[in-house]
This record gives sequence, structure tokens and C-alpha cells, in this order.
Amino acid sequence: MLYNHESPRRPDSFVTRKISKAAVAISRGNQSTLELGNLTAVRDWGWAPDYVNAMAAMAEYGKGDNFVVATGQAHSVADFVSTAFEAVGIDNWRDYVRTDSEMLRPSDSARMVGDASKARNLLGWEPTKTFDQVVQAMIEFDMTEEIAA
Repeated sequence: MLYNHESPRRPDSFVTRKISKAAVAISRGNQSTLELGNLTAVRDWGWAPDYVNAMAAMAEYGKGDNFVVATGQAHSVADFVSTAFEAVGIDNWRDYVRTDSEMLRPSDSARMVGDASKARNLLGWEPTKTFDQVVQAMIEFDMTEEIAA
């Protein structure tokens, strides 16, 4: 089971991409607000290339088994927004973010955090990027894309 694995390759339909792209656009004056649903939802966000490394380690393990691939770190959507806006030099993200009740997804779990201790113990796998580094990498990519666009 792979928990949320993020990278700039995620489509814009994922909240993390929506946030990172909007933070860059707002910092450049190309967008005025960001509309989101539940800011308190908590997720376990890791770096997609790390999860690919975990899958490779599973294949090399030599026998079938079930593994959870996750960071074990809990961060809210608001944490992601704050980190992204801070990365583009905006201190008060709340001035730009609006919540829209139509964007709430009541069927989503409020908290999704994984325990990858089995993958760590049996495969020797662990994430290489922290939450802040994942967000920073996405922002850096979006800053490059915005210039090219």
C-alpha cells in the first residue's frame, strides 16, 4: 500500500499540485486566491521517487508479501499550504486561501497516516525527503514551469 506520493508529475487535479501551482501564481500576481475544501484533513505525504525505490526493494525481496510505504508523518492540508506559500515568500497564506464547502469530500478519512516499519525493517527502505523538502521541490518545479509558460 502506497500512501500519498507526491512529485511535480502529479496532475493538477491533486490538491498538492493545486496548492503548489497556486502559491507560485499568487506570488507572481497571476492569481489572487486559492479555493480549497477541508484544510484540517491530515495526510502522510512522501516523495514519489522514494516510493519507487520501495517498490524496487519489494521486487528484490524475493518473496511476495504486503508492505506499507509511507513516511509516518502527519501533516494537514493547511500545513501543506503554509509550507508552499512560505517557500514563495508569502508569510500570511490565510490572506489568499478561501474554503469552499462544495469542495469538501465527506467520504474521505480525516486522517491517513501510514506505518512503514515493516518496509524499513525487512527492506531497509526509508524516505529520503522530508515533508518540507517535498513541498520545496514541487514549488521549485512550478517556478520553472511558470517562467516557461
